[in-house]
Amino acid sequence: MINLLSLLLSITAVLESRAQSGKGIVGTIGYYNVENLFDTEDDIKINDEEFLPGGDFKWDQKRYESKIVNISNVIDIMAGGPDILGLSEIENRKVLEDLIQKTKLARHKYQIVHFDSPDRRGVDVALLYKPSKFQPFNVERIALTDPEEPRFRTRDMLWVSGLFMQDTIHVVVNHWPSRWGGKTDKRKLAAELLRDKIDKVFEKNKDAKIVVMGDFNDDPNNKSIRKILKAGIKLNDDECLYNTSLPTFRKGYGTLIYNGVWNLFDQIIISQGLLDSRSENYHYKKDSFTVVADDWMLEKNAGGKPLRTFNAGAYKGGYSDHLPVLIYLEQ
Repeated sequence: MINLLSLLLSITAVLESRAQSGKGIVGTIGYYNVENLFDTEDDIKINDEEFLPGGDFKWDQKRYESKIVNISNVIDIMAGGPDILGLSEIENRKVLEDLIQKTKLARHKYQIVHFDSPDRRGVDVALLYKPSKFQPFNVERIALTDPEEPRFRTRDMLWVSGLFMQDTIHVVVNHWPSRWGGKTDKRKLAAELLRDKIDKVFEKNKDAKIVVMGDFNDDPNNKSIRKILKAGIKLNDDECLYNTSLPTFRKGYGTLIYNGVWNLFDQIIISQGLLDSRSENYHYKKDSFTVVADDWMLEKNAGGKPLRTFNAGAYKGGYSDHLPVLIYLEQ
């Protein structure tokens, strides 16, 4: 493969520079799978044994605090801290409070939207937001179940409706079932469930502003995204969502390496109501989707592979196996 690290860093630098220097930027929305952000306390309701001081990863207070600082450093370079930020693989509200109160992120005065999910490992999704920019007025949990497998458990989707610049926007944070064990059908179920919810919103307002973000465990060209969720790059199509990450994916860039291949599982998908041809207030800044990848977030001499906290069981003191993504809104 072409030197992916150089290409990835190049496009990141170009898009960051273009978006930050452009006139009319009014907001930023990001997403980050932080990979196993667990505290050091035993929760008997979930399987967190690996992330305890006596567990396989020897997860003590020092390692936990280092992880918190590392994640805050990444978030801080995402346009200086996104106005709205979706997170996944967080254990509970406590780790979120530590993240936004005990690091450099404290200056942003982030607020939290979070619910405990039924996932057996106890990892959830959450939303951080700056109250000066976004004011939630409705929060919903969307539970994914499988009638044919009653014992199936996974992360809830998080749907948050609120005001951004006095205009309603709906933000959905996702972490769809993983590829481990071949759960393709579960991701199709997730897509069907979410699409049904989106269609109900469109029935009331076809120009509704919706942002769907997350780790979908599928690429932008997979069936769950393209066919079921109906996310592509068609314009002025009331049914089709606009996948801001698809052009980047087509150029060969990714957010993680799975089975030795780059994938772009971390995506930000928007409704047509957030495109400049449909919005009278603010809209998505064209081509501003960015994979954030500074060199200190990556393994050296590993083709740009994200630097993880653990790799093959060995402590590396890194960040996550995923790279974060970001979009800009402008007037």
